[in-house]
Amino acid sequence: MTEIKGSSDCGNSPKNSFVQHIAISLETNAITPSDVSDEVVWHGMTTEPLRGRSAIDRELEGRPQPTLIVVEHAISHGKVGAASGMATYENGRDRRFSHFFEFTNAKANCVASIKSYG
Repeated sequence: MTEIKGSSDCGNSPKNSFVQHIAISLETNAITPSDVSDEVVWHGMTTEPLRGRSAIDRELEGRPQPTLIVVEHAISHGKVGAASGMATYENGRDRRFSHFFEFTNAKANCVASIKSYG
């Protein structure tokens, strides 16, 4: 089970909380289908963008599970959001991450595109 330490940026902001939720989902290999559009595009984890929910699911399938996720920041504005933090793995390795999200609408409740670094 992954220990999660969330960002204090989420306070009273449902959009920031959703951004944090999506980042944690990516890092723990557990995307909720309703959180991303059917045509979602993910840039950055492979040489070619991954297109569609099933392509993302296949990419996440074989990834190691972190023991700890620390979300340092989760912010949103209009149709965009970003989260950054650190994932720690069982072997002690730390990996920093940054995810940038574009949403399907200004409600920021469904992801259309992701750009990831780290």
